[in-house]
Amino acid sequence: MAVRRLGRPRLHLREVDSTNRRARELAAAGAAHGTLVTATAQTAGRGRQGRSWSAPAGRALVLSVVLRDPPALLPLVAAAAVAELAGDSALVKWPNDVLVDGRKVAGILAEGRPQESWAVLGIGVNVAVRMDDLPAGLRGTAGTLGLEPGDVEPCLQRLLCALERWLAAPRDELLAALRARDALANREVRWDGGAGTARGIDDGGRLVVQRADGERVALEAGEVHLASGPPPGDA
Repeated sequence: MAVRRLGRPRLHLREVDSTNRRARELAAAGAAHGTLVTATAQTAGRGRQGRSWSAPAGRALVLSVVLRDPPALLPLVAAAAVAELAGDSALVKWPNDVLVDGRKVAGILAEGRPQESWAVLGIGVNVAVRMDDLPAGLRGTAGTLGLEPGDVEPCLQRLLCALERWLAAPRDELLAALRARDALANREVRWDGGAGTARGIDDGGRLVVQRADGERVALEAGEVHLASGPPPGDA
C-alpha cells in the first residue's frame, strides 16, 4: 500500500532537539498536511506529561507529521497505527501507550493549535534499541521491537501507511481495533482522583472505569496506571 498523502514533503535531520518542535514551526508557517520531519538522533524529545523520550541514534524511529483538520481521537488513531506496526501481540494502554510483553515500545505526543485546525503528531518507536542504550531508569519499563538499524526506514513506511489508513477509518472500526488490544480491560487501575476496574473504551474514546461502589465514570484524558505494581510504560 503506497502512502498517498503522509510523508511528503519530508525533512530529515541528522540531529535535532525535537522533531515536534521543528514540525510545529513548519505547521505554523503553513506547511501542508502530511509534511514529515524525521531525525537520526533526537536530543530533547518529549512524551506526555512533559517526560523525556530517549532515542539512541540510528536505532529508533523518530518522526513528527503535520496534520490539517486532525480527528478528535488523534491519540487513539496514533496508538492503533503504532500497535499495528508492533505486531499482533502489541496491546494499547489507554490512551496511547503501546506495550509489547508489558513494556512500552513507543512514545506518542500530539500537539497543535485547534483554533488553526492543525496538529503535529510526534511518534518515537524503539525499533532496534538495545536495553544497554537506555538510561538505567528506563530499563525496567521500556521495550523494543528487537529489529536491526536497517529496519528503521522500512518501519517508517509501514507506520505511515498504517497511520494513513487509521486516519481514514470509521470511528467504530478504530474503537473495535483498540478494544481488541485493550491492555487495561477488567484490571484494577488508579488515576489522579480515584481508582476502580477498567471496563473498556466507550463510543467517545473515553476509558470507562467502575468504582468500588459500582458507579461508572468515563475518563476523558490523563494518566492511568495499574493499581498494583509499577505502572507499565511509565517512562
